[in-house]
Amino acid sequence: MASLSSSHARFRLTLLAAVIGSVTSPAFAAESTKKSPATDDTMTVVAKPDDNFKAGGDQLVPAYLDGQIANGGRLGMLGEQEAKNVPFNVIGYTAKMIQDQQATTLKDVVANDASVQNVQGYGNFAETYRIRGFDLDGDDMTLGGLPGVMPRQVVSTQMIDRVEVFKGSNALINGSASSGVGGMINLEPKHADDTPLTRIGVDYTSSSQVGTTLDAGRRFGDENQWGARVNLLHREGETAVDNEKRRTTVASVGLDYRGDNLRTSLDLGYQKQAYHGGRLGVNISGVDFIPEVPRATSNYSQDWVYSDLESEFGMARAEYDIAPDWTLYGAMGGQHSHETGAYASPKLTDAEGAATIGRMDTNKIVDAFSGQAGVQGKFDTGVVSHSVNLGYAAQTKREKTSYGMALTSSATNIYDTTAVAAPENTYFGGDLDDPRPTSRIRTEGLLLSDTLGFVDDKILLTVGARHQKVVVRNYAYGTAAEDTDARFTKSRWTPGYGLVVKPWETVSFYANHIEALQPGETASTGALNVGQVTGISLSKQNEVGMKVDYGNVGGTLALFEIKKPTGIINQQTGMFGLNGEQRNRGVELNIFGEPVYGLRLNGSATWLDAKMSKTENGTYDGKDAIGVANFYSVLSAEYDIKPVDGLTATARLTHSGSQYADQANTKKLDSYTTLDLGMRYRMKVQQNDLTWRLAVENVTNEKYWSGVESYGTYIYQGDPRELKLSLSYDF
Repeated sequence: MASLSSSHARFRLTLLAAVIGSVTSPAFAAESTKKSPATDDTMTVVAKPDDNFKAGGDQLVPAYLDGQIANGGRLGMLGEQEAKNVPFNVIGYTAKMIQDQQATTLKDVVANDASVQNVQGYGNFAETYRIRGFDLDGDDMTLGGLPGVMPRQVVSTQMIDRVEVFKGSNALINGSASSGVGGMINLEPKHADDTPLTRIGVDYTSSSQVGTTLDAGRRFGDENQWGARVNLLHREGETAVDNEKRRTTVASVGLDYRGDNLRTSLDLGYQKQAYHGGRLGVNISGVDFIPEVPRATSNYSQDWVYSDLESEFGMARAEYDIAPDWTLYGAMGGQHSHETGAYASPKLTDAEGAATIGRMDTNKIVDAFSGQAGVQGKFDTGVVSHSVNLGYAAQTKREKTSYGMALTSSATNIYDTTAVAAPENTYFGGDLDDPRPTSRIRTEGLLLSDTLGFVDDKILLTVGARHQKVVVRNYAYGTAAEDTDARFTKSRWTPGYGLVVKPWETVSFYANHIEALQPGETASTGALNVGQVTGISLSKQNEVGMKVDYGNVGGTLALFEIKKPTGIINQQTGMFGLNGEQRNRGVELNIFGEPVYGLRLNGSATWLDAKMSKTENGTYDGKDAIGVANFYSVLSAEYDIKPVDGLTATARLTHSGSQYADQANTKKLDSYTTLDLGMRYRMKVQQNDLTWRLAVENVTNEKYWSGVESYGTYIYQGDPRELKLSLSYDF
């Protein structure tokens, strides 16, 4: 496997030195006599208007009730917003929920939302998501509203303070992305609270994964204006899948300054994820049926299959109040990621499980940089208030990729898998030891928005537009010669508008029209313009809904329609173009809160009607889209068991309807239901919190196909029963 350059090694050494220096500083030895909402299981935070919360900035939306859910989140360059004041559907999951549920990666967190379906990457270990029935590539997620900064494919939760899910198209606020038509996920890094924190933890996950963690934060200065937060993690061992091994290492530092007019932050991080012998999907492209599901713990992969994902990343942000109601803001960040791996998935040949397995090696290096800057402010024109935002954002990304393939395959069986020798690579795309540039993408956009308030802001009208430019250049493997058919430069305006009406303090109604912008598709084999990129794909969304917040119970009901162009070959001209369409209509319901003291609920359900239209010759018109279940629901509950102070029982029930695995709707994955159960116990040791957490996920060891990627090539098996045990101690 290729090694990182010496400069990257020096980066990691410098980061590690900063981490060690921060942790061993005398300031981190101070005792804490009280806990903040983010660090203490006992404190209940009731959702009420917060006079100290300043919408539009980097300050996080206040957490709801016990601190696990925030009714709001970041809207790209529009900053953090409370859900009740914006015409969009957004929700945030906090670090407390992450810790209480022992969530190790991002997919464990978004599993709490029925609008988000977890899907594995195309032939690799990447965590991707399907929001409102459309794919979101994990590489397109944002950090603090910035794209291109987070580690690729799999993200550890150790350094994350908030996971914020924006549901719906979002070109106006987030700009162009390669995916994300149905929604976006934003992550907010951890920064120091006013209350000192030093937390160490150990955890165990079946069958033999063991991890250790450190989370330490302090504020300094006469007014606590300086802050430092350090997070460390190392976890490795075998997973609940037979002979599958995984190792994770994370180090992050978050520094910040909070002055009267100036607020700044700097976040640096390093992450390495390693998979060995991991279970990938099953290729069903050569059969016309869905196979019976193997044992829940079955592993039909091979020992020589692996993936190493290593990322270094950083982000700097600043806000400066130039007047009481006017703020300048700016941010910049970037990442360097390196992926090496040998991938292999069995290709099914009959109903008895017979399959063939080959091999594909890859060496991929990604360098990305993004930034944004702007001004936001408030003013009145007569009885109408205005909240305006003018901003500019840009991103560049360069990919270097090479691969090797074995053109011969070996026999295997997904029900009775035996060891197969790794075949030799005989076909190459570039030099595996020295990948050359294969892609360069640059996007830039100018945003202008205004939220007009009427009748003491009981009616809020948001209007805006974003001018987006997309530049794509692709190059041949190995030679880096430009592929002139796979290049384009396009730009266009993407408008958005929405209305919020608040007839009562606890209820608001909203409606919006917003769009999504993506690079187009590449012309498929059989088209006269094969290999040519079609340009920009513009999707459109209309949505109406209602939001409630009664202090102890809150929620959202939304109805939406999204239309996304798809590529087809025109039978008269023989040319490939974006003339097809996928139309998703749906209903979303979210309810969260504490209806009875000591009983906390978080429930969501999504009904989706995802249809194909305008397909080639109308062959698949009216068919369901691949991989989209008509119904998906999640219900979580926590109950404080009295009179045992600090003891809490937890449960989560997840149900997915059936989903089709081909355009013709002849291959279908069955519906499934899983149950997770757990206990949490907090006790005092020398006046400090010691918390035990025990959980069993998929209690019944249900075996099921969890999903299919969008092309219908690979289906993926759901996780088996898994035991999780952790212990954390707050000094």
